[in-house]
Amino acid sequence: MTTSDLDGLTPEEVPSNLALAVQRLHQLQVTARWGFNGLVGVSTLPWSVWELRDNIQLWQQHFTWVALRYGLGYHPLATLGIVLPVSLVTATLVWHSRNIIWGLPQKEQYRLQQQALKIRDQGKRSFLWRWVWQDLP
Repeated sequence: MTTSDLDGLTPEEVPSNLALAVQRLHQLQVTARWGFNGLVGVSTLPWSVWELRDNIQLWQQHFTWVALRYGLGYHPLATLGIVLPVSLVTATLVWHSRNIIWGLPQKEQYRLQQQALKIRDQGKRSFLWRWVWQDLP
C-alpha cells in the first residue's frame, strides 16, 4: 500500500497493521516530547533556582507579590530558565490531554500514516523501523 492508496479511506478502512504502526509512532512521539521536557527541566531548573537562591530566602521570610515580581524581573535568564520548562510541560499536557479525550485529529492521523508508510518503505535504514514495523506483518 502506497501513500496515494490511503487518500479517501476512512479510519475503519485503514489496514490493521498500519493502524498499529500509527499507534506505535504516536506513542514514540509522546515519549519523545516528555523526554525533551525532562531534559529541558533538568538542564535549566537547577541553575535557575541557584541564581534565585537569595530571593527565595527573602520570599520564604516575607512573601509579597512585589518581591516576587522584582526578584524575577532582575534575573531575566533565571526567570526564563523556570518559565521555559513550565510552559513546555503545560503545552505537552494540553496536547496529550486533547489526544486522550478527543482522539487524534484527522490531520494528525493522516500525517502519522504517511510517516509510518515512509518508515516502512525505508525499511531497516530508518532508525524508527524497529520500534514501528519490526514485528508487524
